[in-house]
Amino acid sequence: MAGKDDYYDYLYKIVLIGDSGVGKSNMLSRFTRDEFNLESKSTIGVEFATKSVYLDEGKVIKAQIWDTAGQERYRAITSAYYRGAVGALLVYDISKRQSFDNVERWLKELRDHADRNIVILLVGNKSDLKHLRAPQRQQVQQQQQKQQQQKQQQQQQQQQQQQQQQQQQQQQQQ
Repeated sequence: MAGKDDYYDYLYKIVLIGDSGVGKSNMLSRFTRDEFNLESKSTIGVEFATKSVYLDEGKVIKAQIWDTAGQERYRAITSAYYRGAVGALLVYDISKRQSFDNVERWLKELRDHADRNIVILLVGNKSDLKHLRAPQRQQVQQQQQKQQQQKQQQQQQQQQQQQQQQQQQQQQQQ
C-alpha cells in the first residue's frame, strides 16, 4: 500500500556539503523531521532523508537530501553521490573562518564530480552565533560574485567549445 509520501510530481536530489562540524546534519534533521540535536555526531560516509513539499497548485515536490561527511577521509566515498544531484547547499559555519576559507575547495570538488548545471547555494549556518561571526558579510558577497564570474566564464568556454565542434563538423561534411 502506497503512503502519501510515495506520491510526487517531481523528485530532486540535493546534496549538503561543507566542512565537518558546520551543521549539515542538523540542517537536514530540522528540515525533514523538525528535530535538532545539540549532541549530534559527525556523519560517517553519507546519510539521506526526504521531505515532500506541497505546492498551492496541487503539485508535490519530493526533495531527496544527501548529507555528506565533511571529513577528508570520506572524500572518495562521497564524490559518487554528487551524480544526479540538481542542487547543492554548500554550508559553512559563520563562527569558523576556516570553514568559509574552504568553500573554494568544496566548489572545485563539485565542479569535478557534479553535473555542470547544478544549482549551488552558499549557506552561512549557525546564525545563533552571529556575535562570533568570522567572515564578514562583505567577504561572503565577494565570494559569491567571484563564483558567479567563474560560472559565466565556464559557460562562455563551453559555448566556444560547442561552436568549434560545430565548425569542425561542418568542415568535415564539406
